[in-house]
Formats: sequence, C-alpha cells, structure tokens
Amino acid sequence: MPMIITSPSFAHNRAIPARHTCDGQNVSMRLSWAGVPTGTKSLALIVDDPDAPDPASPKMTWVHWVLYNIPPAANGLAEGVAELPVGTLQGVNDWQRTGYGGPCPPIGEHRYFFKLYALDTLLPDLKRPAKEALERAMLGHVLAQSELIGLYRRK
Repeated sequence: MPMIITSPSFAHNRAIPARHTCDGQNVSMRLSWAGVPTGTKSLALIVDDPDAPDPASPKMTWVHWVLYNIPPAANGLAEGVAELPVGTLQGVNDWQRTGYGGPCPPIGEHRYFFKLYALDTLLPDLKRPAKEALERAMLGHVLAQSELIGLYRRK
C-alpha cells in the first residue's frame, strides 16, 4: 500500500475551508496518513504554496508549515494541533515563525501542497530550519512521499 496523506477538511485538489485560512480562525486542518513504509524512523511535513504571489505569474514558493522528526507511529495531526507528537521538531515558515500559517493569497486561486515524507533516519536538531535546510538534511533519506493539494481563493 502506498503512503497517503488526507484531510477530512478538504479533498485532494479541492477548496480549503476558510476556517483554516487568514479569513477564518487560521487553524491547521486535521491531517491523517497511512501506508508508512517499514523501516521509517521519522516523518517530515512541509506545507507550501508555489503560486506566490500571483498564480498567473508566480515568483516564489511561500512556506506555511515545516515539521520533522514526527514519530512514524503517529497517524496524523489533530485540527488546530496544540501539542505535536512527542519528539516532533519545527522549522520556520516564511513568516519567520514556527507553527502553521494558513492560506492568505493576495490574488487568485493558489495551490497548497501538504507534502509528507517518510525518512530512514531521525534527523538531528536542525535548530528551527527553513524548508530548504530541512530538504538538504532529508537528501538520501526519503523512503516514500505523498502529497495532498488544497486550493484557496480569498472572497
């Protein structure tokens, strides 16, 4: 069975409810995953938007959430997660803070990629890494990956 990531809040390639965005309560959505491969020592989650600032002419990928060293026995994250699974470490998003930052696109409909990685190692404490530093640390250690894409356009 391949590794999959899902959310009861939205289906793949469908709209993210406003409550999970800057137009609502800006709380993280519940996420679930299954099919974590044998030999996985940790999981990582990166949530980003490759359509910033304008999907018609994207100039950057905006990072919304960076988590790593999620225990492989964890099967998801609660909505509005207040307490991460024991051992989970956080990186910084593009607001230069840890934690979830919801969609808040300035123009157009953006795509939000929830990327889950199964790693064959427990990473060292990277001291609040940016997405790029985490991706470098994961090189050569990815056993499987899965993604869930959500869409959001401000009213």
